[in-house]
Amino acid sequence: MCIPEPEAYRHDMRQPSHAHQHRAEKWKPVFGRNDATTRTRSKLWRSLLALPLLGLLTGCNAVVLSPSGDIAARQRDLLLYSTALMLVIIIPVMALTILFAWRYRQSNTSARYEPDWDHSTQLELVIWAVPLLIIIVIGAITWTGTHLLDPYRPLEQVAAGKPVAADAQPLEVQVVSLDWKWLFIYPQYGIATVNEMAAPVNRPISFKITSSTVMNSFYIPALAGQIYSMPAMETKLHAVINQPGEYEGISANYSGAGFSGMHFKFHGLDQAGFDQWIQKAKSSGSALDRASYQVLEKPSENEPVRYYNSVDGDLYHAILNLCIEPGKMCLDKMMSVDAKGGLGMESINNVRPLVYDKYARRGSVFGPDPYYVADYCSVPRPGELDTWKQSVPALRSPSSALSRPQALRLPAEQSPARRG
Repeated sequence: MCIPEPEAYRHDMRQPSHAHQHRAEKWKPVFGRNDATTRTRSKLWRSLLALPLLGLLTGCNAVVLSPSGDIAARQRDLLLYSTALMLVIIIPVMALTILFAWRYRQSNTSARYEPDWDHSTQLELVIWAVPLLIIIVIGAITWTGTHLLDPYRPLEQVAAGKPVAADAQPLEVQVVSLDWKWLFIYPQYGIATVNEMAAPVNRPISFKITSSTVMNSFYIPALAGQIYSMPAMETKLHAVINQPGEYEGISANYSGAGFSGMHFKFHGLDQAGFDQWIQKAKSSGSALDRASYQVLEKPSENEPVRYYNSVDGDLYHAILNLCIEPGKMCLDKMMSVDAKGGLGMESINNVRPLVYDKYARRGSVFGPDPYYVADYCSVPRPGELDTWKQSVPALRSPSSALSRPQALRLPAEQSPARRG
């Protein structure tokens, strides 16, 4: 049995009422009638909302494009010249892309239509010749700049049109990257600092750079380009600061947990201000010798600035050659022995693995104890030989010689056949 539907509710859903049509017309611009327009408006609003974020860029410090040192300024010029030459190709290509897309659009029936076109000698000449010429020019500029701005090359000028004076004495700074701090040694003044350095304006600076642990990167953007520091190796950098001020120095190579705090201040000062800074370092702090350095080189984070009023004259050489510990042969002396052919089997007691080589004593005849290479050229001081013997377990008692392999016994302990 069917019950008739009331007339008030009887209508065809495919034919909406007048009220329904009115509401649909009202919301058509938003709901589906013109999806392309809606998406365009949505993108426009998102773009407008993102505009205030551009204001955050005003806090950026473009020090690379506005340096305060002659070397950094010349590196900046090299960057700008190369970019400008590349834009000679990039800008026309981008402009022609837009022009061709607009000119040869489907709705433009007046544009030339040549579906069988496939070659133009003139166009091929332009396409290949212009980029080739630009590459040649960029290559010439880069090759010249690479040699003129070689960090190992002493400065020829302190500023544009201002050559280095014949009697000018460069400021020598020995740089050591530690975990996670910077050590600066001034051998001409006998001082050292941690996480702070200074230099007179318009005076050439000669950096000698090494590392006590992992590879790092020494970088003062306002002064010159970055250069790596590596253990048991020395890199060099020549630079000059032309404007007084306080500049940021950083590590540009990740080196572990404390990397984010591994930065320092570089002060460009006039001569009077630099002299005062030297006196400040000499009147405060303590001495930096091998013992205090071994404490300093232990890993630490966010180290404050500190000064040392005197420095061991041979400290940087010992850091560079991995012979801070007393009685340990330096790498340069070891390499000198190797360059002369070595000492043969007679030197087996001297050739001890370095503690830096973690694989050297695994299962080797030298045992697990970290022995060092002895400095065979030096004459022991009174009592020094006895102290050394007491520090080596194998030499504390004569009976221990029987337990050592034949090759490791002292000459007096070896059998007559072995000595012969």
